[in-house]
Amino acid sequence: ASSDLRGGFDWSLHFKWEQLSSEQKARRSDPTEPIKTPIIAGGLFVIDKSWFNHLGKYDTAMDIWGGENFEISFRVWMCGGSLEIIPCSRVGHVFRKKHPYIFPEGNANTYIKNTRRTAEVWMDKFKLFYYSARPAARGKPYGDIQNRLELRKSLKCKSFQWYLDNVYPELKIPDESDSKSGVIKQRQNCLGSRKEEGQDMPILTLGPCIGSKGVLALNQEWTYTHSQQIRQLQHCLSLSTTYPASQILLMPCNEGDGKQRWQKSGTHIEHLASHFCLDSEMALDEIESSKMLVINPCELTAFTQRWQVSFS
Repeated sequence: ASSDLRGGFDWSLHFKWEQLSSEQKARRSDPTEPIKTPIIAGGLFVIDKSWFNHLGKYDTAMDIWGGENFEISFRVWMCGGSLEIIPCSRVGHVFRKKHPYIFPEGNANTYIKNTRRTAEVWMDKFKLFYYSARPAARGKPYGDIQNRLELRKSLKCKSFQWYLDNVYPELKIPDESDSKSGVIKQRQNCLGSRKEEGQDMPILTLGPCIGSKGVLALNQEWTYTHSQQIRQLQHCLSLSTTYPASQILLMPCNEGDGKQRWQKSGTHIEHLASHFCLDSEMALDEIESSKMLVINPCELTAFTQRWQVSFS
C-alpha cells in the first residue's frame, strides 16, 4: 500500500495508478489523510447503500467485466459525490490464474462495449478523444443507453467539462499541436481547394501537385486532427448525405459532426460514418461541371481510391 498514489487514466479509458504531484504531497500534513481520487480501480469500494441506490447502482447493460469503474467514478463525481482513497484501509484481493467466467465476444470487445457506453453517457463532446485514442470502438455495438441518459438528467449531474476542470485537470486535452499536416496525393495529382467567385464555401479539387522544394502549396496542404477531421484552415472534408457517389464538400469544421470524421485504412481514406472511401473517379471527368470528389463502397483494386498521405 502507498500513501501517495491515486487512480488516473488516459483518453482510451485505460486505468493507471499515478503518483501525487509534489504540490499535492506538500498539502498533505498527515499521510493517513484521505486522498481524493478521480477514479477508482474497480469493484473494491465502500458506499452507503441508499446513496448507491440513489445514484442508479451499476449499469446493468454492461457485460461481464471491465469499464464499470469509469462509469461509476464519473457518475459519483458529476452527480454530487466524491471518491477517496483511505491510506490506512486494507483489503485482501486474491487474483485467480484465469477468469472464472467467459467473454462471449472476447475480452477486448467486451471492454470496448462497456467503455463506449461510459463515453456516450458521461463524456459529452470529450468522447471524441476516447474514439481517437481507441478507434476500434467506432462502430462497435454498445446497447441502449436511453435509461442511463435519463438517469443523468434526473440526478441533475454536472458536465464532463466540470469534471475535467475540478476533479482531473491533470488530464491533458489534445490540441491542434497534436495534429499532423501534409498532402493527400494520387499519382501526380494532389487534393486541394479552390475559391469560386460568388460561392461561400471553397470547392474541393484534384489537380497537379504544385508545391516545390519541400514547400507545400497552401491550398494543397491538409491537417489531420485529433478528432479525425481532414482540415484546411476553418474548413473540413464533409458530406451532406452518405449515399454512394455523394459529393465530398468543404464545410465549416464542427467536431461534433460525425460526417466529418475520416481515417486512413491502408492506401484508402475511409469515411467513418458511411464506411465508404474517398474516390476520385468523377474528379477525373473531362466535363468540368461533372468533376467532383465522392465517396463510394471501398474496393481494394480501385486505383481511384488509392491515396498517398504524407501527414507528419
